[in-house]
Amino acid sequence: MLVRDCMKREVTSIRPTVTIRQAAALIVERHVGLLPVVDEHERLIGVVRLHDLMSLELPDFVNLFPEVDFVHDFGAVETTRPEPELLQRQATTLMEPAISAEEDCGLLRAYALMLHHSLLDLPVVTSDQKLVGLASRVDIGVAILSTWQTSDSPS
Repeated sequence: MLVRDCMKREVTSIRPTVTIRQAAALIVERHVGLLPVVDEHERLIGVVRLHDLMSLELPDFVNLFPEVDFVHDFGAVETTRPEPELLQRQATTLMEPAISAEEDCGLLRAYALMLHHSLLDLPVVTSDQKLVGLASRVDIGVAILSTWQTSDSPS
């Protein structure tokens, strides 16, 4: 089975000119955690993750401690928001390089890529890097586990 057999084909993507505010609005509206960034030819050039946007909200001290279990409340920080000027910057200022799989990639390899790079979602591309889908860990895991139901089992 290949990654194209279990990927979602309707993918919310953005162009490089989209602002951080617009990217955040799309994540809220579409309830997604990853926005692939594509060029005018629909080629994948990077990704903006929910994590990237949320990092604008989290206080810096979160990165200073190995654990935050001792912090029971962030207090006044809970109500702060990024400055409007920051939200008007292009989302590509937060863009990360895209880790992707070609559509004919096997499921175990795709899952291994996701584990190795700590990804929850994996953009799926054609051989010329055109975005054609998105596969989640759940999509791939369910596709693999579903084959267990049809495998021969000892009686």
